[in-house]
Amino acid sequence: MDVLTLLGEGFAGALTPANLLWVLIGCLLGTAVGVLPGLGSSMAVALLLPITFSLDPTAAFIMFAGVYFGGLFGDSTMGILMNTPGQASAIASTFEGHKMALNGRAAQALATAAIGAFIGGMIASVVVVFVAPALADFSSRFGPAEFFALAVFAFAATSSVVADSAIKGLTSLLIGLGIAVVGIDGVSGAPRFTMDSPNLFDGISLVTVTVAILALGEVIYVACLERHMKDKALIRPTGRPWLSRRELKEAAPAWLRGTAIGLPFGVVPAGGSEIPTFLAYGLEKRLDKRRKNPMFGKGAIRGLAAPEAAGNATTGMAMGALLALGLPISATAAIMLAAFRQYGLQPGPLLFDRAPDLVWSLLASFFIAMVVLLVLNLPFAMVWAKLLLIPRPYLYAGITVFCALGIYATSGSTFDLVMLLAIGLLGFLMRALDFPLAPLIIGMVLGPLAETSLRDAAMSANGDFSVLVQGPIAITLYALLAAVLMFSIRGKVVARKREKAAAKELVDA
Repeated sequence: MDVLTLLGEGFAGALTPANLLWVLIGCLLGTAVGVLPGLGSSMAVALLLPITFSLDPTAAFIMFAGVYFGGLFGDSTMGILMNTPGQASAIASTFEGHKMALNGRAAQALATAAIGAFIGGMIASVVVVFVAPALADFSSRFGPAEFFALAVFAFAATSSVVADSAIKGLTSLLIGLGIAVVGIDGVSGAPRFTMDSPNLFDGISLVTVTVAILALGEVIYVACLERHMKDKALIRPTGRPWLSRRELKEAAPAWLRGTAIGLPFGVVPAGGSEIPTFLAYGLEKRLDKRRKNPMFGKGAIRGLAAPEAAGNATTGMAMGALLALGLPISATAAIMLAAFRQYGLQPGPLLFDRAPDLVWSLLASFFIAMVVLLVLNLPFAMVWAKLLLIPRPYLYAGITVFCALGIYATSGSTFDLVMLLAIGLLGFLMRALDFPLAPLIIGMVLGPLAETSLRDAAMSANGDFSVLVQGPIAITLYALLAAVLMFSIRGKVVARKREKAAAKELVDA
């Protein structure tokens, strides 16, 4: 059936009053957690995961998508107004965005961010509609060896790219894999790492881990850093919350270039939108140096426009990769993959065949979410900024209570509450020691897939593990992984050389 026909049917499903309500709720929650410091979309999805299992799957994933997109829309608000980005994906936007605010152009900076996120997300949604079915058809050729190669690609790329230290990234990945293998082995029936405790025979719940790591641990970490936030002043935007014709002409090329940079990263498990936002910012900075009157460092609108478009373009494509390949490129996408499995659904070609109503309604909801988020963020940015005035103790206490209630409501076990606290403290320690959290979540989500694929491939080849590196798809994935790792190593070597050069200049001066 024609893609546009399927998309039209998806709009018919997404535009029902109930689903429109879930789009609105997701966008509101995503924007709210994006504005608040440290509380990103991954935390919101983790908190919602226990309470959405009573919802229809379509409604739940429409809401999750709204939260995912909304988190990026709101992330830059705090960076622009307080020079404190809510998430790492908003750091690049902060450089020029805050300078615009200091120059009395805060309202225009917020408008630039909102329109850039809208353009990047909308273009990515169009691309996903046409590319995702082709990707799903391509993934139908995957066997156990190819799925194992895909999991290894995700493990290695995520753990090496998202952290400054590959050791820390790999350690986080191993912790996630270690948690994933706890419980009764499905093939042999032997207990693994259960310490003879019946409470661990079924393994450690993914819901418990995600809520503990991404919500409870994050709250403890942010609360410990709260004293550093008190001296930061909130700039109140005044003036027109829209852009003039000259400003639109200035920002438009940067929005398009940022979108072009962000799209490919939506199918590469490299930690989400952090890398493309910095690449987009770096490109605009290099182009600005060629101008007669360089503006970077003074509040250049292009330095804000490009990262915002790149971030949402990556997120949109990430949803396509998740639906078509079952490949999560960030912690938030990994949680959504886990949610699919909790509903008994497996992203990939079978999802397009067995649940077409869900898939196409979800894809249609991307377009609706972009419009809703633009309406919510363009004229009402200052209203969202008032969330920063909420007393932090009340906010953190409320999130902690919701963590505990959500876990107890899904399991009814006090043991899971103990696990929640223990893993939450582990998450806090990892954040305090600068260990990335995304590899842990992705390791736990994709660990069972990698193990099952490894076993199936080995058994089908009578124990010959060379089958893992046979076939064009597996070889291509490993070659692409080698390219990603080389790119990452080169980037880190160049960054260290620049740091040493800068330090030497400082000493000489």
